[in-house]
Amino acid sequence: MDLLRFITCGSVDDGKSTLIGRLLYDSKSILADQLEAVERASKHKNDGEIDLALLTDGLRSEREQGITIDVAYRYFQTPARKFIIVDAPGHIQYTRNMVTGASNCQLAIVLVDARNGVVEQTRRHSLIASMLGIPHIVVAVNKMDLVDYSEDVFSNICIQYAELAKKLNAKQVTFIPMSALNGDNVVDPSQNMSWYEGPTLLNYLETVELDHDVNLTDARFPVQYVIRPQTPDLHDYRGYAGKITSGIFRKGDSVTVLPSGETSTVEAIEFFEEVKDEAFAPMSVILHLADDIDISRGNLIVKSDSQPVVSQNIEALLCWMDTKELKVGSKYTLQHGTFRSRCVVRDIAYQLNVNTYEETEGVESLKLNDIARVVLKTAQPISFDPYSRNRVNGGAILIDETSNVTVGALMLM
Repeated sequence: MDLLRFITCGSVDDGKSTLIGRLLYDSKSILADQLEAVERASKHKNDGEIDLALLTDGLRSEREQGITIDVAYRYFQTPARKFIIVDAPGHIQYTRNMVTGASNCQLAIVLVDARNGVVEQTRRHSLIASMLGIPHIVVAVNKMDLVDYSEDVFSNICIQYAELAKKLNAKQVTFIPMSALNGDNVVDPSQNMSWYEGPTLLNYLETVELDHDVNLTDARFPVQYVIRPQTPDLHDYRGYAGKITSGIFRKGDSVTVLPSGETSTVEAIEFFEEVKDEAFAPMSVILHLADDIDISRGNLIVKSDSQPVVSQNIEALLCWMDTKELKVGSKYTLQHGTFRSRCVVRDIAYQLNVNTYEETEGVESLKLNDIARVVLKTAQPISFDPYSRNRVNGGAILIDETSNVTVGALMLM
């Protein structure tokens, strides 16, 4: 059974938390004690309705204000698939929270209030989803009950978002009309929108094709740990432990170790004490090479006929996540997979307006939640793929050298 990790995003009060609550409630994925707790928290309501948003809005401040502040994660499964739900906040001041939550997602549900259509926060979250390379986008036109389940309203919103999607080069966009509050087209088909012939949200989540979302072309293996037992009976044992982030490795493959450029062949592949002829992403394995090469944590093993970029001069899209400003000339630690190197910010090529998609040049500093294209110089060469080609090997973070806090998310170009 495969796993789908998806994020819900969109404008404030579009009903993201209610949608997740409805999805869990109608699919019978709520434990009895959780349901009792939500019923107790909802008992102050005169109409006796259960506030489904309380299933995800767990912070006290979220419950008091009726908004989502931090990223919330929920797990559930159906007979068809396992799911991890990421509930992202809609407010602009929590852009960094959304980037963090969406970075590992395969699908984004962008909620649109049927009364308001496409608004600035819809554009901002759609841009971030596109930047992060999320291949599947579901536009959930919510609160259709407040517009009398009008087909014309739904069609107009589809036209608006389709124009937006052209600018973002979105790969796959699906539109679903729904009412999260009443459960229309969330788990069960709506009796109020007979004109809609597409899938319900849960049906789409269960059936969306994920096989092509994993890069199986470019074989990449960041070394996490070198296993070299100091016992007489295993004195010839040398293995390299890690997780295959993309591609396929087979016994006998010619491989290159980066950044040194040393070459060898795969002699054996261990997987849970079994010897395999091949392994693929995202398996965690131990590789054995035919030659004794100086390899340590942070090195990258790749197939020799499919090599990444190796450079000290890096261009990347950056989402700044710290209250302290980033300035040209600032120094940080760049972490890419298991590799770390000091780096300096050489230039800010432009700052991107996440609401209008305009590029502003001549910027000398970035503030919290700003997104920009930056130029970095690293102390040691790093081995990476463009983020648009290989998300796992094209992502990196910036770490403050004094506080050790993650201050930036990078999409390498």
